[in-house]
Amino acid sequence: MRHGEVHNPAGVLYGRLPGYHLSELGQAMAGRVADVVADRAVAAVVSSPLERARETAAPIAAAHDLDVGIDDRLIEATNVFEGMSFGVGDGSLRHVRHWRHLRNPFRPSWGEPYTELAARMRAAVEDARDAARGHEALLVSHQLPIWTLRCFVEQRRLWHDPRRRECSLASLTTVTYDGDVIVSVAYSEPAADLLPSIGKPFSAGA
Repeated sequence: MRHGEVHNPAGVLYGRLPGYHLSELGQAMAGRVADVVADRAVAAVVSSPLERARETAAPIAAAHDLDVGIDDRLIEATNVFEGMSFGVGDGSLRHVRHWRHLRNPFRPSWGEPYTELAARMRAAVEDARDAARGHEALLVSHQLPIWTLRCFVEQRRLWHDPRRRECSLASLTTVTYDGDVIVSVAYSEPAADLLPSIGKPFSAGA
């Protein structure tokens, strides 16, 4: 699951920065998903260590009388633009000194390599699968880590246009195993009606 909407009035790319919490809308999104999965056989709820993810996981864990486990491998990807506004004309990209970070979009040169991101996310998912054998585990992470894992599982190229990620706020990307083998990947948006009606080309945070 991707976390819910974050309170970010300054519109910065908050990345791994502390102090970014769910907005009221984000809390409503988390509650919606908790309701939707209340009847599922969830045996483990595991979260990224960042506040927005833990706050999203809390009502889901409470609905199943579980504690929220923390797994650092679910954390947001590193990004050199963290703490800055990110855009063309009005953000950090207007400064020539930042352009060198855009030299290789295939790695990418501005942050954590996609291959490393996919590897840590897959390891986290596999450990959660083992902990919840015969049941379900719900992991709360961030847009880029989730999308990179999905691309890896579906054998797509890892580099991509961020505007084309299918991973909206409070969405669920479900990986189903038969034993240790992935047999399907599904996507749903339980809080679709709560999503902001106007999006932006780049998310200020994920």
